[in-house]
Amino acid sequence: MKNNYNLECCVDSLASARAALRGGADRLELCANLIIGGTTPSMALYEKIREQTDTDIRVLIRPRFGDFLYSEEEACIMCREIEAFRKSGADGIVIGSLCADGSLHIEQMKRFMEQAGSMPVTLHRAFDVCHDSLTALMQAKKLGIRTILTSGRASSCLKGISLLKELQALSDNQITILAGGGVDADAVKTLLSQTALTDFHMSGKKERTSGMQYRNPSVSMGLPGMDEYTLWQTDEESIRNVRTLLDEAAAGNL
Repeated sequence: MKNNYNLECCVDSLASARAALRGGADRLELCANLIIGGTTPSMALYEKIREQTDTDIRVLIRPRFGDFLYSEEEACIMCREIEAFRKSGADGIVIGSLCADGSLHIEQMKRFMEQAGSMPVTLHRAFDVCHDSLTALMQAKKLGIRTILTSGRASSCLKGISLLKELQALSDNQITILAGGGVDADAVKTLLSQTALTDFHMSGKKERTSGMQYRNPSVSMGLPGMDEYTLWQTDEESIRNVRTLLDEAAAGNL
C-alpha cells in the first residue's frame, strides 16, 4: 500500500532484510554491526540483498565504531566506499561527519555529497550529537541533504519529541525529518498523534539465541560484557505492527 507515510528499517544481515521486507518496510538502511551503532556493510551483503529486492536500499558509510571525527585518511576511505556503492546501484547513502567542536564538518560533507552524485543523502544521528542542531539543519539544507535521521537529540524519539516538532516545522518541506531512536508501534502512535512527522526509522530487533552447542566460557570474541551467543535480528511482526499503524493513519482511521 503506497501512502504518505514511510517506514525505513535498519538491517545488518540478510535475515533481517528479509524480515523487514516481509513486515512492510518501504526502505532499508543497510549497515554492519548494528549492535555498536552500525558501520559500513560489505559489498557482498549489499549485492546479495539487492539480488532479492528492488526496494530502496540506503547504505550507511561509517568506517568504524565511535565518534564522528574523521581523519583525512578515514574521509578518503569513506569517499571510495560512497563511489563503490553508487556504481553498484545503491539508492542512497547515510553519512555524517563532525569537527572537534561539534559542528558539521562542511568540507568533508561536501566531498561525500560530490561522491554521492544524484543519490539521495541522509544525515544520520551524528546530527544528534552536534553542537547546534538548528544550525546543522540549515547547513544540511544548503548541502542538498534530503533527510535527517534524528531522535531529537535525546535518548529516544519520545523524549526528543519537542525538538522533532520544531525541526519538522523548520524543514520547510526541503528536507525530511526521519524519526529514529526507540521507534516501535507505541512510539509511532504517539508521534502520529502529537506531530506532523511522516517518516519513521526502526530496527525492530529482537534477541535470538545462537545455534552453537559447544561454547568455550573462557574466551570472549567481542567487547567486554557482550555475549556473542546472543544475536540480534529484525522481528517481522514488530515491523508489521508499525506498517499497520501507518496504513491506518493514511486511511484516516487513527
